[in-house]
Amino acid sequence: MQGRNTPTKNFARNLRRNSTDAERVLWRHLRGGQFGAKFRRQHPFADYVLDFVCLELKLVVELDGGQHAERVAYDDARTAILRTAGFDVIRFWNSEVFQEPDAVVERLRLVIEGRRPLFEARG
Repeated sequence: MQGRNTPTKNFARNLRRNSTDAERVLWRHLRGGQFGAKFRRQHPFADYVLDFVCLELKLVVELDGGQHAERVAYDDARTAILRTAGFDVIRFWNSEVFQEPDAVVERLRLVIEGRRPLFEARG
């Protein structure tokens, strides 16, 4: 039912209001179609909230902080579900976003350019 506030949708809204520093840094590069692709941040999908997603290219970008080591099994299961739904998942450490932002942006650009032909051919 459209327009309903589900717990996942409310959680996503809260995450958008309280982004991490790494999310804010990366969002500056993803927002406004800077890669020729529209990204959404903190987007609800099934029972999950995706850090960033380009629905058109079925690409999910996830940022992992220090807590990731404790959540490897959860994140692996989540990635498997997303891949089954046709998404590709790319992960970066928060430290990469801070220490090597140009490398992160370049890797994203290459992934996006590589995915675009796959979806344009379907168009």
